[in-house]
Amino acid sequence: MSIRTAALAAAVSVVAVSAATAEVKFAFIDPLSGPMGPSGEAGFTSFELAAEHINANGGVNGEEIVVTGYDNKVNPKESLVQLQKAIDDGARYILQGNGSSVAAALIEAVNKHNQRNPGEEVVFFNYAAVTPAFTNEACSFYHFRFDAHADMKMAAITDYIKAQDDIKKVYLIGQDYVFGEAVAAAAVSQLGEKRPDIEIVGNELHPLAKVKDFTPYIQKIISSGADAVITGNWGADMQLLMKAAAESGSEIPYFTFYGGSLGAVSALGEGAMDRLYQVTEAITNLEADDAQIELIKEYKERFPEYDYYYHRAFNTLNMFAKAATEAGSNDPIPVAFAMEGMELEEPYGTATMRAEDHQVQQNLYISTVAKVDGADVMFGVDNIDLGWKLLEGGKIDASAAEQPTTCEMERPEKG
Repeated sequence: MSIRTAALAAAVSVVAVSAATAEVKFAFIDPLSGPMGPSGEAGFTSFELAAEHINANGGVNGEEIVVTGYDNKVNPKESLVQLQKAIDDGARYILQGNGSSVAAALIEAVNKHNQRNPGEEVVFFNYAAVTPAFTNEACSFYHFRFDAHADMKMAAITDYIKAQDDIKKVYLIGQDYVFGEAVAAAAVSQLGEKRPDIEIVGNELHPLAKVKDFTPYIQKIISSGADAVITGNWGADMQLLMKAAAESGSEIPYFTFYGGSLGAVSALGEGAMDRLYQVTEAITNLEADDAQIELIKEYKERFPEYDYYYHRAFNTLNMFAKAATEAGSNDPIPVAFAMEGMELEEPYGTATMRAEDHQVQQNLYISTVAKVDGADVMFGVDNIDLGWKLLEGGKIDASAAEQPTTCEMERPEKG
């Protein structure tokens, strides 16, 4: 755990203890050190601020939310060790998102724990691990996903590419684990259906968080004659990919899931404008009410090294609070039942937790990079004067973003 994360965790605990109130404990199990540490830190600070706002308004059913960080180093085995520590510490809710290999291990472990320990159940809130299987064949009553899954995001990207007649060749590059495989499979399938004339001129997976210099990969992309690149890279892998792209001098556009990863935009600089694209559930420069604008400003003032990127962290805890209030209980099973089918009015639309598979349904937005102008682009990223701007026609309504599910969920008795 980094010094900053330890300080934040301690601060949250001090607030809870000094208030002398009961606690509902959340365990944040994600990378808090190493090359992917900044991604975890950005998530942790988002949940920390979301919890503070809920606690400032009286908490949930008389209890304050306490979020504690557990460093898993993006390792499934280490994540299981941290999960057990968290449960031993009294955590009833698990927060994780960076790495679908980790999420797969946690889903299985949570299911086994709950089966073996009736009355001591825990629930897993997944805020970023987007392999589609988690809300399809591997769905679980004890797992809820608050980010659009890979097929949903790819549908948005391929719908956009479908209308770009100048794109004839596409290169796929991603991280070599279950998520990267899912992204590549979705791209091949959806492009084949929507634009059968497009040639996939590269389909490459690289080790997760191991590549220090992406120059050889960029040279392959350039040599392929690609008109566009699709990538699901996140964290340091996204930032370093963009660094190599900038150094190459090429102007190939990148369509991404996580182009907003810390440092990616600044790596490209002004070369990111109308060249780097991402699909997300929100961007800071969407029209929003004063309260949301102030929240973004507060986050940036509190955590200037990060950007307001994980809007879904706020949606996660706000939906939990609503479900717990409606259930009249903070216990996981009543909360989980209350959350099924729940609608949350949030700053950028309505987020609905689909009961069939526990996959959130929400608006998606395709954006690109533009100059901060104080009006359409109020907030920059990476502490530079570039920020994300919605493409014309880039809003995808939740109903259009929705994908079918094959989930056949087994539910416990309500009790």
